[in-house]
Amino acid sequence: MAYDEYGDAKGAPVFFCHGWPSSRTMAELTHAAAHDLGVRIISPDRPGISGSAFQANRKLIDWPPIVGELADKLEIERFHILAISGGAPYAYVTAWEMPKRVRAIAIVSGAPPIVDLSEHSELLKLYRWMLALYRSHPQLLRALFYLARPIACLRPPIRFRPLLLKLLLQPVDAAALRDAAAFEACFESQRRAWRASAKGVMTDAEIYAQPWGFRLEDVDVPVRLWHGKEDRAFTFRVAQEVAARLPNCVARYVDNAGHYSLPIRHMHEILADLIAV
Repeated sequence: MAYDEYGDAKGAPVFFCHGWPSSRTMAELTHAAAHDLGVRIISPDRPGISGSAFQANRKLIDWPPIVGELADKLEIERFHILAISGGAPYAYVTAWEMPKRVRAIAIVSGAPPIVDLSEHSELLKLYRWMLALYRSHPQLLRALFYLARPIACLRPPIRFRPLLLKLLLQPVDAAALRDAAAFEACFESQRRAWRASAKGVMTDAEIYAQPWGFRLEDVDVPVRLWHGKEDRAFTFRVAQEVAARLPNCVARYVDNAGHYSLPIRHMHEILADLIAV
């Protein structure tokens, strides 16, 4: 397993769960705030992502033992977890499986348990398309992942970034990603994932379309759920459904915040709130 650390090396330990498609360097988004707050961020790549070895037939519930092993290696008994977007299921399953070691988790722009949703209109159109193809033509979807890899590995020239952001993202997210450091944290972490292998990215994606193996209602660890009201990947109404199922959750729905801009612009507030629990 590959992992990086950010923030204060002697600070309160927080394990970071990166998004999808992404990798451990996404945690660069936390570095400045973590350093200011005295927080030690430990950010591992999931199996098959970037520097971590591929694990065949991987399920979501295989993740907590990996976190536990890493925590033991680092001599950390109890810790918090911060998850962004596609990292959310990994934070929930670790809190469910290891309630005596996980103090609290923060979920930012988090992915929901898709199989539990009554309908998918509140998901990004690309995600709806991928889910439909996964159910009807899974082999075709897998082939498309391999075809997408060369494009996803490209590094766009700096002069073209404003145009790409305008074409691909809503204004609130595009504005936040005009910051060069934020752009690199989000998109270099994606390129690292794709450069390692399309298979790892694809396996990570398939887990989102499968049952998680536990109920949100059984996650007793304190949850701090943050979601932008302008999030188009998973609308805040989906986040409300998730929050209603968690027995120990404080939810904050942020005005004028999108999927990317929320963690970029509110990280100090998010981390400070998490470690206070």
